[in-house]
Amino acid sequence: MITIYGIPNCNSVKKTRTWLDEHQIDYVFHDFKKQGIDEKTLTSWLTVIPLDVLINKKGTTWRGLSPESQAKATQAKTAIELMMNHTSVIKRPVVVSDKGLFVGHDEVALRKEFVAATDENH
Repeated sequence: MITIYGIPNCNSVKKTRTWLDEHQIDYVFHDFKKQGIDEKTLTSWLTVIPLDVLINKKGTTWRGLSPESQAKATQAKTAIELMMNHTSVIKRPVVVSDKGLFVGHDEVALRKEFVAATDENH
């Protein structure tokens, strides 16, 4: 099963969801705004994705944080707390499947991970 983590009004999330819909690939959408994110999930992501990739330092949420809050993004433990409290600092979307995960809208990765697998099953 594929899970897309993000917020519904994010353009990158919209592009990824549209791409999956166009390719008739089923997925579950996890809305950070409604469902939040837990420590266990973030910890597991950080075993695969570097912290500096997972945190979006270009967004308005990041720019609105105090320097003290931004400093929390340098260590996994405090960064997890920051991401749980400010889910909008997580780069979106986070795409998770049984094959692994990647961050951001990436059509090459989507095609590689999901279209090739679908073609093999037909």
